Amino acid sequence: MTHRIFLHGVPDTPTIWQPLIDRLGEPVSVPCLPGFCAPAPDGFGCSKDEYVQWLAQLLESRCEQDGPVDLVGHDWGALFTLRAASLRPELIRSWAICGAAIDPSYRGHLIARIWNTPMLGEIAMALSGKPAIESSFRRGGLPAGLARQEASAWTPHMRSAILRLYRSANGLRFEGDWVDRLDRLPKRGLVVWGALDPYVPLSVAERFAARHASKLHIEADAGHWQIVERAETVAEALLAHWRD
Repeated sequence: MTHRIFLHGVPDTPTIWQPLIDRLGEPVSVPCLPGFCAPAPDGFGCSKDEYVQWLAQLLESRCEQDGPVDLVGHDWGALFTLRAASLRPELIRSWAICGAAIDPSYRGHLIARIWNTPMLGEIAMALSGKPAIESSFRRGGLPAGLARQEASAWTPHMRSAILRLYRSANGLRFEGDWVDRLDRLPKRGLVVWGALDPYVPLSVAERFAARHASKLHIEADAGHWQIVERAETVAEALLAHWRD
């Protein structure tokens, strides 16, 4: 059976996938980004390229056991999915991204620009306690229990990892090889988006899907966490994607 890996984003943990996994009814792996569920290992700088290297090593291990994998990513997990799949397409049977895409025309949302700014990012992190993060998750469509659980992971080591990650990407501005190598993406791709996403507009998804001849699944009444808000229909889209 094909191995499936779901990779979370920022500021989430693997728990964010649970509503979707419950509806899929199939086993998947949900690794945690280094620095998010526990302090980052010694020597791991939490840069975008280090995360991709970590993911590529994980993919290699799974591919050796079960063959090419189905890789699914949300938010930063989607960006890492695209980068890893473009670098190592032989490890990927299919890919799917949710709520984020590598797009040189997209210049990042306001929070990304704040986190990218020295001192300002640190101040913003210091002022953002767990209650504020929980409220943000609730506004994003997460049910109370899941919002509370995700907010409980808003720790100093996660906040540090996030600042280093965003600064390694100049906020969310991608160029050079990260963009150019997308032409090597495996052909079997799916783009999942919430039309009401306040962070990354639907136009990014439409542009990416058209440019890379990928299927596009839009949840009209969902926002950035469409994988939670519309878990049932997103699960159906993934199952169909894997069958095709």
